[in-house]
Amino acid sequence: MPAPVHHLASNTDEADHHSNSALAGEPVHIQELFERPTASSSHPISRRITSRLFISHFLSTWNSRLFEMGAVLFIAAIFPGTLLPMSVYALVRSTAAVMLSPALGPWIDTADRLKVVRVSILGQRLAVGISCGIFWILHERKELGTKLRIGLFIVNILLACMEKLCSVLNLVSVERDWVVVISRDDDTARRILNARMRRIDLFCKLFGPLAISLIDGASTIVAIDITLAMNCTSVVIEYFTVAEMFKKIPALRRTTTETSFTAAEDVPEQLPSANEANRVSLRRMIDFAVSAFSSLFPLNSLPHYFQHSAFLPSISLALLYFTVLSFSGQMVTFLLAVGYTSYAVGAARAVSTIFELSATWIAPKVQQHIGAVRGGVWSLTWQMLWLAVGLSWFFAYGESLSGNKLFAASGLVGAVILSRVGLWSFDLCAQSVIQEEVNEQSRGAFSTVEASFQNLFELFSYVLTIIFSKADQFQWPTIISVVAVYVAGGIYTFFVRTRRGHLLHPPSCIKSRLEDNR
Repeated sequence: MPAPVHHLASNTDEADHHSNSALAGEPVHIQELFERPTASSSHPISRRITSRLFISHFLSTWNSRLFEMGAVLFIAAIFPGTLLPMSVYALVRSTAAVMLSPALGPWIDTADRLKVVRVSILGQRLAVGISCGIFWILHERKELGTKLRIGLFIVNILLACMEKLCSVLNLVSVERDWVVVISRDDDTARRILNARMRRIDLFCKLFGPLAISLIDGASTIVAIDITLAMNCTSVVIEYFTVAEMFKKIPALRRTTTETSFTAAEDVPEQLPSANEANRVSLRRMIDFAVSAFSSLFPLNSLPHYFQHSAFLPSISLALLYFTVLSFSGQMVTFLLAVGYTSYAVGAARAVSTIFELSATWIAPKVQQHIGAVRGGVWSLTWQMLWLAVGLSWFFAYGESLSGNKLFAASGLVGAVILSRVGLWSFDLCAQSVIQEEVNEQSRGAFSTVEASFQNLFELFSYVLTIIFSKADQFQWPTIISVVAVYVAGGIYTFFVRTRRGHLLHPPSCIKSRLEDNR
C-alpha cells in the first residue's frame, strides 16, 4: 500500500491530542458555530461563502430527494397494480450509476470547477423537467397507445440515469473537492462544514419524501406540477449562487497550461499513399474507439482506488450501503407486512432521522477529542453493538411469539434507530480521513469509484429482497446486512491497526507493568 499523500493528524494518540488542541483552542459550542464564520483563527471562512455553499447544497439535495420519491409515486399512479415498471426504472438507474460514475472522476479532477458544478446543476434540472413533462402526459393522456406509452417511459428511464449521474457529479464535486479547498486544510473548519452538509442531507432525506408524499396523496398531477415548479425555480438560484462562491474563492480556480507546438509541426507533411492513408484512417478510428471506451469506462481508476491509502476506510463506508436495515423501501414493506400502520412507520422514520441528525453534532466533537481515525472505530463499534442487540432480540422473540413478529420487529426497529447514530458518525469520520488522504489531482477519480461501489452494494441489497421476497424470510436479509456491517468494521479495524500500530490504549497500571518488563 503506497504512503499516504497527507499524513493524518491522528497517526498517534499524542499527535491527535496535540493537533486537535491546537486547532480547537477554546472549547467550541455547536450552537455558536451557526452564529459565526465557520473557521479556526488562522483560516477564517466568511458567512457569505458558507451560506452560499449551504444554499446550493440544500437546493440540489432537496430537489434530488423530492424527485427520487416523486418518481416512485408517479410511476405507481401511472402503472397501478404492478411493480414491474418501478423495478425496471430503479434497476436501470442504479446500474447506470454503478457503471458510469467512474467516468466522471477524471473530468472533475481536470476541468474548470465552476463549469463542472454548473453542468451538474443544469443536467439535473433539465432531466427532471423533461421527466415531469412526460409523467404529466402519461398520467393525463390515457388514450395513448401502448407502444407510445412504453417509448415515453423508456425516455424517462434514460432521463433518470442522467439525473442520477449529474447528482453524483454534484455531490462529489462539492463534498469531496470544494469543501476541502474552501476549508484550506483547516481540520476544524472542514469537520464543521462536513457536519453541516450532512445535516442538510438528513433533513432533506426526511422532509423531501414526506412533503411530496403528502401532496401526492391529495393529487398526483399537483405533485408533478410542484416538482416541476420547484425544479425550474431553484436552477436560477443554484446557478448564480455557485458562481458567487467561485468568484470569492480564488483557490477554486485551476491554472491551465497552454498547448505548445513543436518545430516538427511546421515541417510540411509528405502526402501518404492510398494504402497508407487507409491504414492511418483505420488506426485513427481504432484509437478513437479505444479512447471513447476508456473515457466511458476508465478502468485505470480501479487500480488507483484499490492501491490508495484511503481504500480501506472508503470500502468500509461503501459496504454499509449493503443493508436492508435503513427505513428504506425493503424494511418499510416488511414492517407493514407484520402489522405496523403507515403512521407508525412514519413515526419510526422520523425518530430515526432525529437520531441520525444528532450524529452531525456528536461526530465533530468526537473527532475534536480523539481524531477522525479513532472516532471511526468507536462509531462503528456503536453501530455493531446495537445491530447485534437488535438481531438477537428479533430471533429470540420472533421464535417465541409463534408467528406474531410485531414485538420482535419493534425491538429490531429500536436497535436500528440507535445504530444510525454510529452509522452517520462513521460516515463523517471516514469522510474526514478520505478528504485528508486523497490529493487534489485524484479526488474526483477516487470519489466517483467510491460512489460506484456504494451504488453497487445498494443494488445488492435490492437483490437480497428479490431472492428473499416474503415477509417471513426477512431474517435472512437482516443477517446478511449485519454481517456486512461487521465485515466493514473488521476492514476499518485493520486500517486503524496498520495506521496507528495499536487499537486501544492499555490502562496506566498495565502500561507501567509492560514498560517495567521491558
